[in-house]
Amino acid sequence: MLLTISTTYYPASDLSYLLHKNPARNQEIELSAGNAHIFYPEVSDERCTVALLLDIDPIGLVRKASPGGNDFALEQYVNDRPYAASSFMSAALIKAFSTAMNGRCKDRPELVSQQMPFEVRISVLPVRGGEAMLRQLFEPLGYTVQPEHHPVDPAFPEWGNSRYFSVVLTNTLTLQDLLSHLYVLIPVCDNDKHYWVGQHEVEKLTEKGRDWLPSHPLKELIALRYLKHQRSLSNQALQVLLREEEKVAEEEDSEPAPQKVKVHDLRLQVVCQELLNTGARKVADLGCGEGRLLRLLMNEKQFDQIIGMDVSYRSLEIARDRLKLDKLPPKQAERVQLFQGSLTYKDKRIEGIQAAALVEVIEHLDEARLAALERSLFDIAHPNFIIITTPNADYNVKFPSYETGQMRHSDHRFEWTRAQFRTWADRLSDEHGYTATYKGIGHEDEEVGALTQMALFVRQGKAGDQTDKEV
Repeated sequence: MLLTISTTYYPASDLSYLLHKNPARNQEIELSAGNAHIFYPEVSDERCTVALLLDIDPIGLVRKASPGGNDFALEQYVNDRPYAASSFMSAALIKAFSTAMNGRCKDRPELVSQQMPFEVRISVLPVRGGEAMLRQLFEPLGYTVQPEHHPVDPAFPEWGNSRYFSVVLTNTLTLQDLLSHLYVLIPVCDNDKHYWVGQHEVEKLTEKGRDWLPSHPLKELIALRYLKHQRSLSNQALQVLLREEEKVAEEEDSEPAPQKVKVHDLRLQVVCQELLNTGARKVADLGCGEGRLLRLLMNEKQFDQIIGMDVSYRSLEIARDRLKLDKLPPKQAERVQLFQGSLTYKDKRIEGIQAAALVEVIEHLDEARLAALERSLFDIAHPNFIIITTPNADYNVKFPSYETGQMRHSDHRFEWTRAQFRTWADRLSDEHGYTATYKGIGHEDEEVGALTQMALFVRQGKAGDQTDKEV
């Protein structure tokens, strides 16, 4: 079972930096039923190829086979698993190239966002649905698909073609996107998985598919096949993905940009940096959702205690899985505390925090309920620093489909102009002893400002004492 990835990006040898795999050394990783070998058949500045070769042990497959569920009684003994690309290949991809798949490159970080011309060759790929299905899965993502259909038996052409293809895929995109597509779509083509599918697989699909699956024309089929036709799980995954896509869609800047960064990602990066700038060691993400900001905060050693609070228990479950708290060393896991709660009620669990962030939270509350939030956060919890972001209603006119009075999302109870936001924030500062400063996040238009507006509240007397440790 062989998969190769080649690029002609110059210098092509940069591929080894992205993959964190030394071209001069063959490497081997252990799988549940065999081994995977990683090596470079060719390395030069003009072209570089990395190969992933799976050596699946048929006897090991039988020993690890789960009981029941086989339509064919001898399936565990007579099958194509050692020879055809399947969920074993996906498992090998994420184990061999996890750093690249997560978008990290220590030595050459600028390469992560670099689009490169790639050619992927899969020696044998089973596709239930034939060539039409293969094209419908990959072509909407920009791939050129070159399939070679294998007959059931060349000696008996009247038997027709099998479900197996040798496939060449070409596209220009980032390596992270390429690996995410392969990770999800290879088992989708096969329409099977070698392991039990549960809640953890929903989290995998939402993480690997969040940037492309919501807009894919076969998203329902992909989710259903990836999750082994468990419709309740596929519906749950699509619900999460589409909700995230709505957030991105409402935030997309209508102005073209040479290197467009998703505004939601940019917003989280800015908030994380502002929290670092405060010098605080005990921080809270209030309205943490599914934990994206928490994941950034966990990467920073400055933060000794990190709190995530949200009104949605389901979002907290996803956050817990995404952050892999159950797999962290005890000392690391103790840094993070997740709990269900509402900002409109007094909560002793957030008293004593030094800095709090509310990222796109307040607009989801009825304006009449803001007074309760103000009391619980500014009066009772009273942290040294508070960061609040919210949509800038002035910017809405830049959206092509904008209609007067229309909000960016159906769940928004209000959206404030810059003047309205500052009036509210200035009043809070005066009433509760803070000083507020303001900045925009995202593309800054001369007339209407930035897509997102942010206020940083600094408790009076704390501006010069940002390392205060009243934990």
